[in-house]
Amino acid sequence: MPVRVRFAPSPTGSPHIGTIRTAVFDWLFARHEGGVFVLRIEDTDRARLVPGALEEIMRDLRWAGLQWDEGPEAGGPYGPYLQSERVEHYRSSAERLVETGHAYYCYCTPERLAELRKRQEAEGRPTGYDRRCRNLPPEEKARLQAASTPRVVRFAMPDSGTTTFHDIVRGDVTFDNALQDDFVILKSDGFPTYHLANVVDDHLMEITHVIRGEEWISSTPKHVQLYAAFGWEPPVWVHPPLILGPDRSKLGKRHGAVSFSAYIEGGYLPEAMVNYLALLGWSAGEDRDLYSIEELTQRFTLEGIINHPAIFDADKLLWMNGQYIRMAGVERLTDLVLPYLVKAGLASEHPSPDELDYLRKVVAPIQDRLKVLADAPELAEFFFREEPAYDPKAVEKWLARPEAPELLSRVADRLEALDVWSLETIERAVREAGAEVGAEGGKVIHPVRVAATGRTVGPGLFETLEVLGKHRVVTRLRKAPGTRSTSGDNRR
Repeated sequence: MPVRVRFAPSPTGSPHIGTIRTAVFDWLFARHEGGVFVLRIEDTDRARLVPGALEEIMRDLRWAGLQWDEGPEAGGPYGPYLQSERVEHYRSSAERLVETGHAYYCYCTPERLAELRKRQEAEGRPTGYDRRCRNLPPEEKARLQAASTPRVVRFAMPDSGTTTFHDIVRGDVTFDNALQDDFVILKSDGFPTYHLANVVDDHLMEITHVIRGEEWISSTPKHVQLYAAFGWEPPVWVHPPLILGPDRSKLGKRHGAVSFSAYIEGGYLPEAMVNYLALLGWSAGEDRDLYSIEELTQRFTLEGIINHPAIFDADKLLWMNGQYIRMAGVERLTDLVLPYLVKAGLASEHPSPDELDYLRKVVAPIQDRLKVLADAPELAEFFFREEPAYDPKAVEKWLARPEAPELLSRVADRLEALDVWSLETIERAVREAGAEVGAEGGKVIHPVRVAATGRTVGPGLFETLEVLGKHRVVTRLRKAPGTRSTSGDNRR
């Protein structure tokens, strides 16, 4: 059969790093094998649904370039792809299991189950259902049914022997059946639990490989037994490793933003995120970190998934994002940073051709300093303000010197006299002005940078002056803090 994989999130909140990592593995495997990537939404837990979560899931996937072949909005031959629209499949499947003796109706009240759990915990025994309704006498079953007593459907797990399944990452995994519970497969409201719904849908949608987080390993014996009860062939099981923080604890907010949307809003590039997540628990067996999407697709195999926890390294992700920013073309990078500049009030939402041309000139010199797109406003602010925000420490260090006013005045005069405003002419004028007052190197560069930009660090000075333009540069040099008393403007 052709490879068919499914990414099946629940719209109960914002997708996190681990969720999208699973989607990346699914998508890459499907593309590597020439198979089908299915998006299925597991929304049967109605109490936990979060408005807007479904839209956020689809938006995040599309942003990352993980377009699904079948699913919501894409359609497909196995729809619908929202489980809430497939309830009849689950009800008929549960009834089939009851009829074949693989499941039974349970009439135990929530109060009884809570009391049972409390007693088991007090006695130090494993908690779980005691199978009371599994062996109800026929007349008791008839009485409860006649009284329309609320009920659920429980699966009758084997109470002896073992359940073994093969996992691509971990090899053969065995569970003792006596330690398994008779779990609920259909709730009293008629909606299925995860266990029933995902098994039924994976079978009906002809899913060949189930790739899901390590936390689902303990549920797999339940699913294996469900497949056996239905007489269906199970899929290939693949459980990638957990993602841990640098301290090897469960990845959480203390390790940085874990909502995937937070990385989008923070200015990470799609190709950087996909590259990083692909390497978070998988290896091509090569000593390298940067892969294009095409290279990942060519190399990705399930056998490359590692069998130990993956460590989330926020610094490495930041480094990788910076690498991709530097590889981006200036036109594309300008489009990417524009929303951040607009939000900061530095650019128009729909810039004119002239403004767009200036934006590209601004982006070019700051490109090498960007780590995330959200850095752009802080790095580029002085390119847009009428007067830069001067760093007091920079002013104190470089502009409060006795020789600074004369130096800046001479630089301003030479720059103002230029007929051609280019990188070469600007550099020559600045250095010649410095030579006139006996200053060179940093003793020229730093004062001029502070006067023109308000700060001591930034893109190359001469590239910066070229982008700022003659009028703006000359004006700033003449009006910089500490220079007004001897500036050319005041002399005139």
